[in-house]
Amino acid sequence: MSLDSKIPEEGEILDADQRQLQLHRSWHLIESFAASFCALNFIGGVRSAFFLGLLAGGPAAIWSSYLITVVFMMMTAAVLAEICSALPLSGSIYIWAAESAGPKYARFFGFIVAWWSCTAWMTFTASNCQATANYIVSQLAVWEIDFPGGTSDDNVKWRALIWAISEALLLVSAMINYLPPRLYSGIFKFAVVLIMLDFLLCLIWLPIGVSRTYGFRTAKEVFTMTYNGTGAPAGWNWILSFLFTAGTMTGFDASGHIAEETKNASVVAGKGILTSALATGVLGFITTILFLFCSPDLDTLFALEAPQPFVQLYALALGKGPSIFMTIIAVIGLILNTSVAIVAASRLVFAVARDGVLPMSGWIGKVTADGQPKNAVTVLYIFSALMLCTILPSAVAFTSLVSAAGVPTIAAYGLIALLRYTMTPDRFQSSHFLLGRFAKPFYVCAFLFNGLIFAVMISPFFFPVDAESFNFACVIFGAVTIFGVLTWYFTPPEKWLRREQVLQALQSADEE
Repeated sequence: MSLDSKIPEEGEILDADQRQLQLHRSWHLIESFAASFCALNFIGGVRSAFFLGLLAGGPAAIWSSYLITVVFMMMTAAVLAEICSALPLSGSIYIWAAESAGPKYARFFGFIVAWWSCTAWMTFTASNCQATANYIVSQLAVWEIDFPGGTSDDNVKWRALIWAISEALLLVSAMINYLPPRLYSGIFKFAVVLIMLDFLLCLIWLPIGVSRTYGFRTAKEVFTMTYNGTGAPAGWNWILSFLFTAGTMTGFDASGHIAEETKNASVVAGKGILTSALATGVLGFITTILFLFCSPDLDTLFALEAPQPFVQLYALALGKGPSIFMTIIAVIGLILNTSVAIVAASRLVFAVARDGVLPMSGWIGKVTADGQPKNAVTVLYIFSALMLCTILPSAVAFTSLVSAAGVPTIAAYGLIALLRYTMTPDRFQSSHFLLGRFAKPFYVCAFLFNGLIFAVMISPFFFPVDAESFNFACVIFGAVTIFGVLTWYFTPPEKWLRREQVLQALQSADEE
């Protein structure tokens, strides 16, 4: 994290990001928006967690919780956009946490959030590949093709198939990241178009198919029907629906991760965060209502046995042949979703390595002639490929590892809001997105809401709790936090996040 360059004087063009010139700077608002919008992938996110939401509270809980989530996640996005505008640097979220804590505690919180963020984005990359593989193998259930030994996770041959497909998808996603910035800009734009095509097909084609087959759910079913498929007490069962709604709106900080590669990032990166969060919230809510009306009754829905039941739902509504087309669209979208996640995660790893705190930092923190951290991309690929290998001995082992994928990001969102409220409420005056009189209410709301989502994400989902239903997210999150504290304690102050860097960043962020 190099902050030693000269701060632009008055009269200079405040593309203030010129403080950092290692990475290319050729992307604009569309790429900044696409980074978060595609990392969130609202249509894929709704499909992936839709069934969890129905189990937790049913249709009434899903739509009402989504409205609440949109409001409070927009407040969270505003808090992050405010600080991103003042500090548009790679590694964004851990730098924001460090600077939000002020000089005294900057290194401590910077280390912890760096560990949280790297863990979140790295594990998401691996889990997304496995989720994509589930779409592909679900076509076997549609066409009623028997697999040797069955399609249970107890079958090692089945796990090997999922692993092989996941590894192939990861390789494709990583290879896309080696494209030059100019070409990857096209990937960003194509991903946005594909996600919107997926949405429009669901909005137009799916209702037509449903009207000709099993029919729509009634408004009463959609807006008032409740369901408890978790075994949790009624109140907590309803609260667990936030696992679905918040999960589809976690990751808009990706625009900040590519800030050093974005022109006029002090303005554009913040816009990317806000616009992507708003678009995801609105479109995700529309998609949720659409799917609630277009789903079969809950007994039929929960009887679907494919690894990704939505593939079977498409087959029921549209027919077996058309379901293949919808699966292809979904798979390509998820591949691009994974590729964008690698973009965000690799910039985090690059930023951490840039000051020499990681093993092989000199190599990991190196950029190519066209200003790309390709070595950091390679590290991400290797890490994710090794994580996917845990599918082979046990699907439970892999699920346990990736169970904490969203938890550290939500924890970081809440922590930054808390630190802004308690430590630096009047700093970062250079931000183009100052919250003004709304600042403290937004900080409090963002902290409390993300605290609730954190509790939901580490909670068991099925009750009563036993060895199989225990949520390992709390264990993994605790271990990652301990590693962060230990690295902070044993890493010399002059080695990473030096005090003079923190002070210089604060001074720069406060200059209006």
